Order: sequence, then C-alpha cells, then structure tokens
Amino acid sequence: MSETHGPQALPRALAVDRTAFAWRYDLALVLVVAALVGIGLAMVASTSTSIAARAHGDPLHYFWRQSMHVAVAAAALVFAARLPVRFWERAAPTLLIVAVALLVLVLVPGIGRTVNGATRWLGVGGFNIQPSEFAKLAFVLWFAREVVRRAEAIRVTPIGAIKPLAVLGVVSVLLLLEPDHGAIFVLCGTVFAMLFLAGVALNRYTVLAGAVVLALAAAVLLHKEYVLLRLTSFIDPFADPFGSGFQLTQSLIAIGRGGWFGVGLGESVQKLFYLPEAHTDFLFAVLAEEFGLVGMLTIVGLYTFVVLRALAIGGRAGAAQSPFAASLAYGIGLLLGLHAFVNIGVNIGALPTKGLTLPLMSYGGSNLLASAVGIGILIRIDHERRTARSEAAS
Repeated sequence: MSETHGPQALPRALAVDRTAFAWRYDLALVLVVAALVGIGLAMVASTSTSIAARAHGDPLHYFWRQSMHVAVAAAALVFAARLPVRFWERAAPTLLIVAVALLVLVLVPGIGRTVNGATRWLGVGGFNIQPSEFAKLAFVLWFAREVVRRAEAIRVTPIGAIKPLAVLGVVSVLLLLEPDHGAIFVLCGTVFAMLFLAGVALNRYTVLAGAVVLALAAAVLLHKEYVLLRLTSFIDPFADPFGSGFQLTQSLIAIGRGGWFGVGLGESVQKLFYLPEAHTDFLFAVLAEEFGLVGMLTIVGLYTFVVLRALAIGGRAGAAQSPFAASLAYGIGLLLGLHAFVNIGVNIGALPTKGLTLPLMSYGGSNLLASAVGIGILIRIDHERRTARSEAAS
C-alpha cells in the first residue's frame, strides 16, 4: 500500500502543516464568511423570537441552537481546511455514495421526516439533518474529479459527459421524490456552469439543455398541482393574498416597509406571525425590513465577494496546473452563489418559491455545515497554492 493512500493518510494530512496553515490563508474570505454568519446569527435571533416563545417558551431558543450549529460548522471548516486537496479528490466517490444512500434513506417510510409536505430530513439525536445539502457538495466534489478525468472526452462530444450526467439524473430523481425542486435547480445550474468553465463549447449545450428541459417537464407532470400552485402564486401573489400567495405577499410587504435604511434590528412587524418561515426561507425579507435597501445591497455584496473570490481561487489553481482544485473551487463558489441567488430571488418575488434557505445565514445546521466544509476546502485550495508559490520563490 502506498504511503499517500494508506489508512494513515488522514491523520498524517492533518499534521503536516500546523505551522504553515497559520499564516498562509485567505484572510479576506474568512472575514467575509464570518460577517455573513454573524449577521445571520443576529437575524435568526431577531426573526425567531415570537415563534420560539410560543413553541418553546424561550424567545432565544432558535438562537441558542443556531449558535451550536455555528460552533460545529466552524470546527468543520477548520477540519476541512486542514485536509489536503488530494484527500478530497480520492474521497469524492465514497462521499457521493454515502450522500446518495442518505437520500434513499430519507425516502424510506418511517425514517424520513416530513415537514410542510416535503420529506427531506432525518432525525438524529434531537436534530434534523437534511441530506440534500451534503449531497449537493458531494456531487460537486465528484463531478470536479470526473471533469478532470474525462476532460478530453467531455470537450469533444456531449457523449463524453453521459456518465456524470447520468449520475446527476439519479441524484435529481431522488431530490424530485422528496420533493426539493430548489436543490435540483441549484445543482443542475452548478454542473452546467462547471462544464462551461471546463471548456465545453456552447453548441454542445443543445443536447444537454434538451435533456434538462425533458427532466423539468417530468417534474411538472409528477408534481403537477404542486408546481402549478407555486407558479400561479409567483405570477400574481395578490390574486390570493391569504392563500397560495400569502408567503410572497408578506415578503414583499416586509421589503417595501424597509425603505432605504430599515426600521431597525428587532423592529420588524412581518416576523410577528405574518411571514411564515421568517428565520429560514424568508430571513432575507425580514433583514430587508429591518435594514432596508442598504442592508440588502450589503448582503448581496458579501455573497458576490465570496463567489468572485472562489472563481479567482479556481483561476489561480488552474494557472498553477491544478485542474481538480480549479474545477472544485469553481463548483463550490457557484453552488453557494446560486443557492443565495435563488433564495434572494424568491424573497423579492423574482423567482417562484423554492423552499431554499439563505446559505450561511438562515437557521438550520445542515446547510451551514455543508457550506462551512465547502469554504474550508476553498481556503485549503488557496493555501496550497500560496505555499507552493512561497516554496518556489525561496
């Protein structure tokens, strides 16, 4: 058994760079992510006081739980950042298999938990785990590996991408059965963007785009009433403001009430039993009400920075002849960016309701943990490039 592939590889990887990591990392990325998490923690406290007091007798119940989530996510970020990129490349197939197994487990009657008509959670030790959040990251890891291994075949013909896209189809079907249309949209968008960045010509997308359209048509047929209801409420939420359009109507009222600078932290009215899921799916709407347009643009700016930083890290990794690291950095950045884009789009009425939280900010441990691992990997990719450049210069 080789030295780099044996069972001792993981503990050795964690110990190789204890001193180097402390001074070669992307401080700006860390600070921006910390700002998003910190603002999110404050908004979870603000948005959940009423529902927490009514359901648990403690206005800060969700704040304390989210604080625990943040602590675990911070540890996961550091752990992920200590693992070499080669570890993630080797572990990608195993992680994807585990993620798919969890998606299947969610659909087993009596095991998966159903909330608001969607079966997306597994109960573990008093916490709900959402496997789809980890499945998206696991697939991006595996797909980045496949893009490198099949680079020439993928660039030459769409047939070269059949295997990875077939696996994407399996994952999408499992997500569809939950249903989790938002996760499918984000994952498919990320994958196609990764293909484009891998050098696939635009004219190759005709066949692939046709397959996606057929898949979306199948989703509509499978959940026809559910999808049509979402689309109808999106097109004209005020046609049924107390029924199908209630969430979007209340979200738009919150955003409109915020004005330029908002009504102040904790002063939102819409979070007081008017806006459903204020601390999860519609946290951005309450943030808009309390901090106004300035607050909205600040959050959008922070997410934009993270995405552009990830793309820059990927570009530098590509220039340093590290194609897997480059593809993975692109995928992680796009995954986070599309996730945030969809949630914000839903909150402002630009997209139909998807049931996606705001990454790094909304209440919930699964997305926060998966996002933290992704950020940790980004930091590691950049760290290895900086270390290699420093060693080459010395």
